[in-house]
Amino acid sequence: MHQFSLSLFPLFILLLAGCGASAPEDDTLHSVSYLGQTPPGMTPERFAPGEVSTDNLEIEGVFTPEMNEFYFVRQVLGVEPRIYRYRLEDNVWLEEEFSERIGELFISVDGQSMFLGNQYRERTDSGWSEPQSLGPLFEGYPIMRLTASANETYVFDEREEYGILRYSQRIDGVHQAPEPFGPEINSGRLTAHPFIAPDESYLIWDSERDGGYGESDLYISFRKSDGFWGPAINMGPEVNTEGDDTYGTITPDGKYFFFQRIDLDVPEANIFWMDAQFIEDLRTSQ
Repeated sequence: MHQFSLSLFPLFILLLAGCGASAPEDDTLHSVSYLGQTPPGMTPERFAPGEVSTDNLEIEGVFTPEMNEFYFVRQVLGVEPRIYRYRLEDNVWLEEEFSERIGELFISVDGQSMFLGNQYRERTDSGWSEPQSLGPLFEGYPIMRLTASANETYVFDEREEYGILRYSQRIDGVHQAPEPFGPEINSGRLTAHPFIAPDESYLIWDSERDGGYGESDLYISFRKSDGFWGPAINMGPEVNTEGDDTYGTITPDGKYFFFQRIDLDVPEANIFWMDAQFIEDLRTSQ
């Protein structure tokens, strides 16, 4: 697997220096739901081809809870990666450059926090605050992606070869010291990019494991009635390919599964989406 982290962007810059990709010229999409895209079925499709998914490198797509903002990261023509945003105004989606990329994107369940690795922004009346530290409890971890449940349990990874996923519960308004998940989750190599369900009923992540379909595959574990986590389930050949399939996310409305496919040898990286029903099918098959 080529772990898609800040440390790899210099490689992306070198790879892209000789390619002729350019940013989309049109900055509007005239529809309301999902940037005007026809919803996919059970087969993954590139999200918003020609708009979001282009000949550049696009990753980390996330909607806000109101589904009226969409954020993602784009690498264009060998320059530093940037966060881009689509905003819905008067039934028109407007694209704009949002900020530099300082960590992997995630929007909290209540829409009030934007997590960016070891930092976060808070929603304000005028937009988003400047980045702030998560605090000393998390400073010792080289976090790539941090996601949070509705109860504000943090789940995060670290930029290491084997990777450890950890969680930090919020009790009486205070986050507790991070603890590692068990071997059901923390096995294999390059275990990274977790997504905790809002109700904490399942966890999605990517890893290189024996019996996978390629490099990094996407996995899911369902929480059992006794509170323990079930076995890691490969999300299957519709999702996973010979390359890197990573960064799984469920849209805030629960309808669609977003993830990214990366091939640094091309180079190519795009955001894909598919109907999230297959997750319930995996749950009931256990």
